[in-house]
Amino acid sequence: MTIHYPLLLLLFALLQPDLVLGSSVLDLTPEILARYQIEGLVLDVDDTIVPIGVGFAEPELILWIEQTRKIVPLWLVTNNPSQLRIGAIADSLSLPYFLSAAKPSRKKLRQAVEAMSMEPARVAMVGDRVFTDVLAGNRLGMFTILIEPIVSADTTLSFSLLRRIEFAIARLLGVSLFKTK
Repeated sequence: MTIHYPLLLLLFALLQPDLVLGSSVLDLTPEILARYQIEGLVLDVDDTIVPIGVGFAEPELILWIEQTRKIVPLWLVTNNPSQLRIGAIADSLSLPYFLSAAKPSRKKLRQAVEAMSMEPARVAMVGDRVFTDVLAGNRLGMFTILIEPIVSADTTLSFSLLRRIEFAIARLLGVSLFKTK
């Protein structure tokens, strides 16, 4: 089986985040949004704004959401199917959301961007996963931001292994995952 060079270039482009923050979503500042001319944010939920399995937002996140929503509209888009958990998080943050997004599918991302009445290139997809969040955002033409995950002590080991495998594959394809902030 021969892999064609143009196919590798396409895969590389789809997996390459526009910005690797190198820290949590809480460090996504108004200055960064202005520098990259970002006018809206779509946020992943699990391990991006709360650890997987956690059903509430920490006070630091609530403050970040309150400050950021003054600058740009925000939506939550997650692959998680739990209406109870995701709905509770979204309600506590007063944010609209889509669950069961099946990222890297673009469908729910497109719906969130359309609800903001913006062009995808002006909206950032913010997430902790290359093969779901970054890939989905790039497929739609969004600005993509890879952040460091917010994980709980209970899920650190399993998440760390999955992330290492994902990053190893991405690096083999030539994707740069070093901090670009």
